[in-house]
Amino acid sequence: MLMGKGGVGKTTIAAAVAVELASRGYPVHLTTSDPAAHLAETLKGSLENLTVSRIEPHAETERYRQHVMETKGKDLDAQGKALLEEDLRSPCTEEIAVFQAFSRIIREAGKKFVVMDTAPTGHTLLLLDATGAYHRETARQLGPSGISFTTPMMQLQDSKKTKILIVTLAENTPVLEAAGLQSDLRRADIEPWAWIINNSLAIANPTSALMRQRASNELAQIDAVTKQHAKRWAVVPLQAQEPIGVERLQKLARHSAS
Repeated sequence: MLMGKGGVGKTTIAAAVAVELASRGYPVHLTTSDPAAHLAETLKGSLENLTVSRIEPHAETERYRQHVMETKGKDLDAQGKALLEEDLRSPCTEEIAVFQAFSRIIREAGKKFVVMDTAPTGHTLLLLDATGAYHRETARQLGPSGISFTTPMMQLQDSKKTKILIVTLAENTPVLEAAGLQSDLRRADIEPWAWIINNSLAIANPTSALMRQRASNELAQIDAVTKQHAKRWAVVPLQAQEPIGVERLQKLARHSAS
């Protein structure tokens, strides 16, 4: 799972990771819960073993409403159906629908790699709140019975099954927000696996005096990430060409600055 604030390049990094895994012959499902993400435009093509999808809140909400009306609402009278429809217009309905879609995709991780480009930090934390609430309710209901169960939260907390990659830029605000995200994840017993510092001028070795000055300004933030925040990290250089398309994404994943 790729996490971080908006505008740090999570979609591009997620696509690069998915393309590299698929190119090695692994089955991969690349998905996004970010409404602003454009995976199709980033990939600009297809690749064997790679499936691409999107968790679109409006579509998921409509699917969930229809399912509820066809199941819980099928035997209700007109007044009962009207009350149920009104209840389904609650903002909570979208949260439930998106959580269910998220859970369905997570379950695929038992048979393939799932690479998820998440929405910006605030939306992701709301989704994790819903995931935690579901876990607590499941544990409350099934725990005393002795029945074995696995919730999406348990899968996220399992470092053998889930790798959280925090994406940031070598700038003060993105690094501070990423550090705050890491603290929130740790409070949920989710330990980030690595940090990715994206679009770095410092590692791109610019030649102009202005760019070299900007590159030197990044060093303090790179130092903060590597020495204070991250257990492991990668620094991705600013690319001379926009990393769009399978070939350029592969180069990005293999640390090519060209």
